[in-house]
Amino acid sequence: MKTAFFLPLIAIVTGLSAQTNVNDFKSYEQPITGSAQKFKMVPIPSGTFVMGSPLSEAKRDADEGPQKKIQLDAFWMGAFEVTRDQFDIFLKDDQTSQNSDVDAITRPSPQYVDLTWGMGKEGGYPANSMSQRAALMYCRWLYQKTGVFYRLPTEAEWEYACRAGTTTAYFFGDDKSKLKDYAWDLDSGDDKYEKVGEKKPNPWGLYDILGNLMEWTLDHYDPERYSKIEENAKNPVTEVNSAKYPKSLRGGSFMESGTAFRSAKRFHSEPSWNRRDPQIPKSKWWLTEAKNVGFRLVRPQTAPSQEEINTFFKNYLGL
Repeated sequence: MKTAFFLPLIAIVTGLSAQTNVNDFKSYEQPITGSAQKFKMVPIPSGTFVMGSPLSEAKRDADEGPQKKIQLDAFWMGAFEVTRDQFDIFLKDDQTSQNSDVDAITRPSPQYVDLTWGMGKEGGYPANSMSQRAALMYCRWLYQKTGVFYRLPTEAEWEYACRAGTTTAYFFGDDKSKLKDYAWDLDSGDDKYEKVGEKKPNPWGLYDILGNLMEWTLDHYDPERYSKIEENAKNPVTEVNSAKYPKSLRGGSFMESGTAFRSAKRFHSEPSWNRRDPQIPKSKWWLTEAKNVGFRLVRPQTAPSQEEINTFFKNYLGL
């Protein structure tokens, strides 16, 4: 079931409120209050790009077109995927539900099994196996802890940042043999995710933007999405949709290889990702078959108002 496309959602993506000094638009590290953890954010400049893949691109999927020219405002993006160390602060925070009347809604449920499957936890491994909702709940908690609004990237923002000004199949060109230098995939890894930042970054300083883990986006997945986007659209994002599936992901993971890492490649979630969940009803937090799924953060350059932020989380999370 869909909910309305609220103006505050547009504002949160485009940044219609308070201005940010352009001189402050540079890389920075965000500390997480009450911990020793911090994460790096890199600036992604505003610009125009062609979203999707041309008909001539090898292994192209139908949902990657028709190509559309897109305009995007500037934003910061996490240099790395959110790590387990950073996510665990949220899981263990006794204050997570402080501002809610219903703890069961805002308090993360315990993992019923080790959903890292022994691949790594502390020390820089990426957080995995969470639902899109859990990733957004982390963003909400992070706003409460830091006073800075973070969210998931839209599909358009993710592809734009991944391409980093390139128009080739991969940000490093069309030769997929170079993938091993930039991404952990089925061929270059040990059938598991690795610590973040151990491969080369893309030209805009984003590590593991391809490979390691697939990354959640803000968008609900629609295979016909590009046909519905107007040419020269600015900051496009799909309508808020309360359905749990399908949600859009990008980037490929350690479980894929080759052409699955093209910049235009789209992925989507499905109910089978939670088939082994023993809970009734199934968890809103954890996905038993999503060991290859994680996320990274974005922050609009222009800060939205508190009212817009509250509306955003209400629309996406019902809180």
